[in-house]
Amino acid sequence: MKPITILLADDHTVVREGLRALLMAETDLAVVGEAQNGRLAVELAKKLHPTVVVMDLAMPQLNGLEATRQILLAVPTTKVLILSAHNDDEYVERVIAAGAAGYLLKQSSAQILAQAIRAVEQGHPVFSPVIARRLGSESGKLRVPGNAPRRRRSLLTSREEEVLQLVAEGAPNKQAAAELGISIKTVEKHRQQLMDKLDIHDTAGLTRYAIANGVIESSVQVTII
Repeated sequence: MKPITILLADDHTVVREGLRALLMAETDLAVVGEAQNGRLAVELAKKLHPTVVVMDLAMPQLNGLEATRQILLAVPTTKVLILSAHNDDEYVERVIAAGAAGYLLKQSSAQILAQAIRAVEQGHPVFSPVIARRLGSESGKLRVPGNAPRRRRSLLTSREEEVLQLVAEGAPNKQAAAELGISIKTVEKHRQQLMDKLDIHDTAGLTRYAIANGVIESSVQVTII
């Protein structure tokens, strides 16, 4: 029987190593790749075409949400299973909208993770119990506060989201251009466009916005001038 192939995407080496050891103990599961940032996760997904990507949300260079969007666009046969410490409605709603097949919290056991991987491979959505209960309550949809900044963010293109994260992480235009494989002038253009759309006109404001909207973690070391 052909094993379910898995790509692990998490910026913590010890987490990836632990997950690999746990999953490789299952005879029907095979870890075929690991990525420490979202951009590498997208590249490896395109190259390896794994059955399932186990994706963290908080990652450098490209966060798990945007990485999920790009992977599913490039490799639609791959399933993305979010494994995150975040438990708030906004994160869950965003990844569901992006096409993720499931959302597990990091306190889940290895057995539950293995079962979830098998389930999403079969086309079944999987959620941690606390999230599943909220999904099934009243309207059947997670409540997401409709404040103005989040509405504005929905207007950003995928490339603008990438530039926003790199700017918020402190990457200069030259570095952002190298990371994205585009010219410095193009980076400057995207940066100006996202500033106009968000009505934020300095790097400090973009950084605060990125933290407030979950584009980067508040623990990420950034310099706000």
